[in-house]
Amino acid sequence: MIPKRYTSEAIVLARKIYSEADRILVVFSEKHGKLSLLAKGVRRPKSRKRAHIEIFNRINFSAVSGKGMDIMTEAEVIDSFSDIKKVLRKVAVAYFFMEVTERMIREGERQGEVYRYLRTYMEKLRLNMPLKKLRKEFVYSVLVALGFWPKEKALSDPDRILEEVLERPQSSVRVGKRLLL
Repeated sequence: MIPKRYTSEAIVLARKIYSEADRILVVFSEKHGKLSLLAKGVRRPKSRKRAHIEIFNRINFSAVSGKGMDIMTEAEVIDSFSDIKKVLRKVAVAYFFMEVTERMIREGERQGEVYRYLRTYMEKLRLNMPLKKLRKEFVYSVLVALGFWPKEKALSDPDRILEEVLERPQSSVRVGKRLLL
C-alpha cells in the first residue's frame, strides 16, 4: 500500500496530455513500480516542473494519493541524459527502452531488478557501444528478469519473442531498426 504522501526516484516512461494545462505521467520507480501520476499545470509556460518531466529523465518526485489518480506535487531532475538526447540514434534506442518497460510492467507492479536494468542500460547508452547489441541485451535482460525466458538459454531474435510476449508489435522498433542499420 502506497502511503498518502510519498517521495521516490523514478524514470519518466511516457507522458500524455490530460487537459488544457495538465499531463498524465507514467513513471517507473524502484520502490513503487510503474505509476500514473497527474501533473497539474505543467503545460503552462511559467510552470517550474515543465522541464523536469521530460521522457527518460531520472527524477525525484513527491506525490499525494487521491481518490482517483495520484497527483505529483514536486519534481526535480537527477539526470536528464542530455548527452543521449543530442544523438538521434541513441534517442531512438532510449524510446525503445521506455516503451518496452512501459508495456512489460503493469501499473503498481514493483520490479526493482527491471528498474536497475533500465538505469544501467541508459548509462550504457551514453557510451559508444553498438546500439543494436545494446537493444538486444536490454530485451534479453528484461525477459529473463520477468520470467519470460530462461537465464542460460541464448536468445537469437529478441524482437520476435518480445512481440509474442506482448501480443502486439512495438511501435518504436520500426523507427529504431531503420536508424540502426
